[in-house]
Amino acid sequence: MTDSITDWLRAQLDDDERTVRRAADYDDGAAHDVHGPPGTWACLDESEWFGPSYRGGVIAPRIGNVNAPELGAHIVAWHPARVLREIDAKRRTLIRCEEAMLSANPMLVHFAKQTVWEMALPYADRPGYRDDWRP
Repeated sequence: MTDSITDWLRAQLDDDERTVRRAADYDDGAAHDVHGPPGTWACLDESEWFGPSYRGGVIAPRIGNVNAPELGAHIVAWHPARVLREIDAKRRTLIRCEEAMLSANPMLVHFAKQTVWEMALPYADRPGYRDDWRP
């Protein structure tokens, strides 16, 4: 475990990136001919084939079945390309915060620390997160 919240947070972002890249690389070849080129994610509404009362669907590429279109739409909204952009933005913010923590301005240092603590909060359930990092 590291004592530095910035090092720990950077490791969490690296782990997220590895996970996202594995998802982005997944391709079983299904549904691309109908719903776009490789790398395209879409929620396929199977009611087109099974009738309007059917509430299921699959994610293309075929990540799995979902029992409601709302679930599929949520999964598709977290497309790997979007998540990778979000990880990049978080890394950039972390760099700016590290720079600000070196400032002689106490208000700026406080703001930067608060920002990093808040950025780490979604990862509080992961090993290595310390309670004294809670904002």
